[in-house]
Parts: sequence; C-alpha cells; structure tokens
Amino acid sequence: MADVCPFHGVRYNQTLVGDLAAVICPPYDIITPQMQRELYQRSEYNFVRLEFGLESPGDTAAENKYTRAAATLEQWLGQGILRADETPAIYLHDHYFTHQGREYKRRGLIARVKLEEWDKRIIRPHEGTLKEPKGDRLNLLHALRANTSPILALFDDQGQRISSLLADQERNQPVISFSTADGERHELWALTEAEVISQIRRSLADQPLYIADGHHRYESALAYRRERRASAAAASGDEGFDFVMMTLVDLADPGLIILPPHRLVRGLPESALDGLLSRLKTLFEIEELALSLPDAWQRLDDLLAGEANQVRLALFGLAGENLLLLKPHNLEAISQMMPAFHSELYQRLDVSIVDHVILEKLLGLNLDRGGSFLAYSYDRVDAVNKVLAQEYQLAWLLSPVKARVIKAIADAGDRMPRKSTYFYPKLPSGLILYRLG
Repeated sequence: MADVCPFHGVRYNQTLVGDLAAVICPPYDIITPQMQRELYQRSEYNFVRLEFGLESPGDTAAENKYTRAAATLEQWLGQGILRADETPAIYLHDHYFTHQGREYKRRGLIARVKLEEWDKRIIRPHEGTLKEPKGDRLNLLHALRANTSPILALFDDQGQRISSLLADQERNQPVISFSTADGERHELWALTEAEVISQIRRSLADQPLYIADGHHRYESALAYRRERRASAAAASGDEGFDFVMMTLVDLADPGLIILPPHRLVRGLPESALDGLLSRLKTLFEIEELALSLPDAWQRLDDLLAGEANQVRLALFGLAGENLLLLKPHNLEAISQMMPAFHSELYQRLDVSIVDHVILEKLLGLNLDRGGSFLAYSYDRVDAVNKVLAQEYQLAWLLSPVKARVIKAIADAGDRMPRKSTYFYPKLPSGLILYRLG
C-alpha cells in the first residue's frame, strides 16, 4: 500500500556550520515569537529562517517571509552550508530525550513517501485540522519547493521485521551525532544499501501509514501536488512533488510518548459556572480529591492511566483547591449529545466528551469558531497552576491516548477532535531537508 522511498537528503555541512545543536529548531507550530527571536540570534544559519521566518511590517506579495526563506535556501546551497547527499538514502534517526525523569529513545525512519488522497486509505489521518496553518505551509511549499520538517507517521512493525533489520544497521558509524543544551541527543544513519532499502520498502508496502503529527503539512502537500499536476504538461506520478518527507515510527516503539492536551477555559459568565456542577452530576459520578494530600498527584495519575476503555476525567476550578474526578454513569445520554456521524469509539474518548458534551453542550462554547476562551497545556500541574493564578477559570485534565487507539480511530475512518494528542518531543527541523525539484 504505502510507497516508501529513499531520497537525496539535504543536510548541513558540518565542516562549515560546526555545532548542529545551534542550527536545528523546533517545527513551526510550537515556535513562539520569543523563541523565534532567540533562534535567529543563536546562529546565522539557524534553520528557523527556512522553517518559520520573521515577518516584517513592510512585507508585500513580492517580499515576505516566504520569499526570504527561498532566497536563504538558495544562498546556503550556493555557499555549501547545505548540501545534498550524493547517494539516495532512507535515514535512521534515534532521538534520545528525558520525560518525567526517565530517558527514552524514539527510533524513526526518515523517507520520502508517495502522497495519496485520503479516500484511498493508504495514508490515514487521526485528527481534525484548522485552515490557517495549511495556508502557511502551502505558501512555504510554493516558495521553497522543499519539505523543511518531516511528518510523523506510525506503522505496525509486525513480527519486528524492521526492528531487527535496523538493529544491525546501528552498528555502523552515524553521519550525525550531537546533543542539545536541553539534554536531547540525535544520531542519524544514512541507509544506502540496496538490499536494506528493499527490505524496508517491502515490509511497509503491505500496510497503511497513520499520521501522528503533521496533518496540516500533509494536506498542504496534497494541495501543492494538485496544483503542480494541473499546470504540468505531463505528469509521471513520480515527480518530486508526488512525495512528502516523513519520519516513520513503530506503533509499539517504547519512546513513542503521547501527552494529553488538557483544556483550559476562561471568559465564562458566573451563571454558567454556578449551574455546571449540577449539570455534570446528571452525567457523571463525582469524587473530590484534595490537592493538599501527599499522594494527590499520584492518585490522579492512577485514575488517568486506568483501564483503556474507561472514560477518565478530572476538573479543577469548581471546588476550591480540590480536584473533581469524573466517571460517567449515563453513557446513553452522553452519546446522544455527540455528533451522530462519529463512531462509537470516538464517542467514548475523553477528549470527545469534554469538547462536545461539556464545552459545547453544557457550557455553550463554539469550538469551531475558536477564540481566546480555550487554551491547552500538556502538563497537569501547569494547567492547575494557571487556574490557581486566575489566568483561567477551569482546567479539564485528560488521560493520554494510546497509539493503538489512534490506529483504531483511523481504521474506522474517523478523526479525533483537534488537539487530541501531543507527541513528545516534537521532531526537530533542520536534520534533513527534502527538495521537491
């Protein structure tokens, strides 16, 4: 099904750039204005200039952050700051990081993957998207004709065939190896042997791929391909724009950490808050948990990490400094408040219940329209502290989604609500660039 191919990756010339930790950057969607300025100052060759360049008050259609990124790319290629590998490769990337005091390694394969329309079910999404980020990435594609950051996609390594193959390859010398100031470490191998590439391609060819992070980039790549095909005199189906760069990770990889985007709400009238608890009691069993207890956070974690098929929610902001632990006792009523076109699995997700039942139905918020009333935090303590500091009124704490649930949702042809998952840490931008030609 999936067509996974090697490519001539464009990489930093380490003899000219030196420390790669100074030039890689996060993907565009988590770069704040302050981080953007800091990345610009970190190095004159920091990849942020391509991935997410600064805007200027005088920007026009002819001169803007996209045209500046294109000029920078050509300049760096001409100076040899960036250069393409001579031999096409599939790249093995080991990403070491620490989460909650424990070190993990997430192993991925960076390849170019044939673009497929959603209805073919070869590439499967799991989450909804917003329009604005797609427009930004499409503009960047027009300007650069390159993928600056890989899409994170998941595959099912049945029988551990790929895992066994890669274990042999890591004995070779990596082409990239460095650590960052925040304690992350990256090792990258270029796999160029024809038989190794053939085995990887055969192992992945008989299954779909599941987009984990990068839905906007994938949809932008699809739109760009449609435009290029419409303007091309003859399209072979194997042009550079028929592919997109992906990092492929096994669903069972122990380093695949998925954090829940907890919901933070503000701007609610007192009348909505006054009646919320009684409305919740018609749907949920509610237990109070005092944060002052020495084991409060552990008890919360145990609740949120409970049985896979059990809905688990916590609310902070309605009971002083106590958490409210919620368990549904009226699933039929909850299902009736859900959009009817979604699958049963979707309707039982914590995030679906919070978004559709509580935020939309009980509180009357319009999530499609968006606004400053809703924010997200990936740390339960941070979310609670924002309520304590009166930045927000309520914090809804969710359980993390398992990788197998993502696969099941995608296999059912459904999509989770927006901001249902956060894959930690984000893949860096700047290790490899894929030129579409």
